[in-house]
Amino acid sequence: KSVDIAYEDMLEDDFLKENERWPTADEEATWVRQSDHVPRRAFLIIVTEFCERFTYYGVSGIFQNYIQNGYKVPNSNPGAINGGKHMATGLGNFFQFWCYITPILGAVIADQWWGKYKTILVFAVVYLVGDLILTLTSIPSSIRSGGALPGLVISMIIIGLGTGGIKSNVSPMVAEQYQRSRPFVRKLKSGKEVLIDREATIQSIFNWFYWAINVGSLSAIATSELEHNVDFWPAYLLPTLMFVICIVVFWLGRNQYVRTPPTGSILVVAFKCLFTGFKQSRKAKKTGHVIMDDQGKKVGWMEYAKPSNMMIEENGAASPVAWNDEFVDELKRTLRACKVFLFFPVYWLCYNQITNNLVSQAGEMNSGSVPNDIMQNIDPLFLIVFIPLFDKLFYPGLRRCGLVIGPVMRIFIGFILAAVAMAYAAIVQHLIYTTGPHYDHPGSDHNDISAAIQIPAYAFIAWSEIFASITGLEYAYTRAPHNMKSIVMSIFLFTNCGGAILGFAFNPISADPRLVENFAIASGLMGGFAFLFFFCFFKYDRKDREANDGGH
Repeated sequence: KSVDIAYEDMLEDDFLKENERWPTADEEATWVRQSDHVPRRAFLIIVTEFCERFTYYGVSGIFQNYIQNGYKVPNSNPGAINGGKHMATGLGNFFQFWCYITPILGAVIADQWWGKYKTILVFAVVYLVGDLILTLTSIPSSIRSGGALPGLVISMIIIGLGTGGIKSNVSPMVAEQYQRSRPFVRKLKSGKEVLIDREATIQSIFNWFYWAINVGSLSAIATSELEHNVDFWPAYLLPTLMFVICIVVFWLGRNQYVRTPPTGSILVVAFKCLFTGFKQSRKAKKTGHVIMDDQGKKVGWMEYAKPSNMMIEENGAASPVAWNDEFVDELKRTLRACKVFLFFPVYWLCYNQITNNLVSQAGEMNSGSVPNDIMQNIDPLFLIVFIPLFDKLFYPGLRRCGLVIGPVMRIFIGFILAAVAMAYAAIVQHLIYTTGPHYDHPGSDHNDISAAIQIPAYAFIAWSEIFASITGLEYAYTRAPHNMKSIVMSIFLFTNCGGAILGFAFNPISADPRLVENFAIASGLMGGFAFLFFFCFFKYDRKDREANDGGH
């Protein structure tokens, strides 16, 4: 049967199995930490995410051609709506924006009323309705009668709503399936003892979760071939059928999942706590009741929200509140994580080039018999190869050498790699514009330059995702209070909206002959923000290590 479990219970009721023991203080401080096995029930959720991402990337991966080009135009890339590059990029950015603002709704519903399992299941049905509308309005008679564009917009709205309810909950839910909280020593069959660590295990779970996302994203290869060689309606039908499998797989695991019950009005309590801290700190300054820490420094304004620090009212008692000191500390960690997330919109601006401008760029080069929108799948292919290498070799190798790359450093490296990817894309675009026969106005034709030179751009983006995107998911989960994990995850996902808004701002230069500017400015912004990010947050890794060493 499924298990409803509160996070505090998990911490208090941690357990040992056969051939396991608690580590000594010396072992915990000096032994190399290793990740545990991923629970089987977590793999059910990972398979569900694979199916959902198969559907998402299968339909969205061919949006650019579907919108940009005309239907059945001889000697041209496949298309349906004939809206041009501006409309294609604009609607693509809208879809990105919408898909990453709706997770806030899904998070609130899950954390306060339905719980993660029910929220994912209900929104999955909504998602399926959007898929069906998209498939039915992409049949030839609908395209010829002008039904493709309104059908696309309606399906984008419905699919975006569905994916929002899923995305904010599925990644916290997969991590919740691992119930061990304390480091422990396990004796292997070889007789060797190893130190198993929760943080390393959560990092590994998110690595495999992201790996499944990218395996699913290869569906764009199949849908691109279908749109190129058959038509758009079978290209959309395939991911629609896969989503039926997604719902069935997730439902089959209903009696195995660990489920965190909803906590009611936690979001309201959080806002009240923030307001109380602000109000009490101002009151303390006016009355001279400023609180000092152990080093004689003034504490931050959030400390005044703690019941133990609340000022006594005129009736001789502190005002009763619905939180304790620990909740305030957790909320402070949440706000600290959210400050880290503020730098991600520029990263998503660079990442989103994969599904729009890099697709158009490939269409301006000679790709032989390979459809231009298949090129974007080089990114997930790199990730499928390199995520296991990082999880099983690179990160464990660093830990054995006594080197642990903290989340902030990993994100910084990812940002730099994204800037390099955009700089390389700008160089490629310059080469396209200086090559005949069409130079900087290729239109729907291509210049005499091989699309293979795009490959390094996708490689750099893929490596950036391993460092930045996966770490962002991990950071959102591990730094969130136990009863606000979906909400904090939705805040991280919301940064994608910032990337989409930036994409709208770039729309005037997202067409020939200004695509060099597009990629160059994106690279400069990302590089500048990367170093600003590191300057602002490089101390966080040290603070996190000190907190972990202190047992927090």
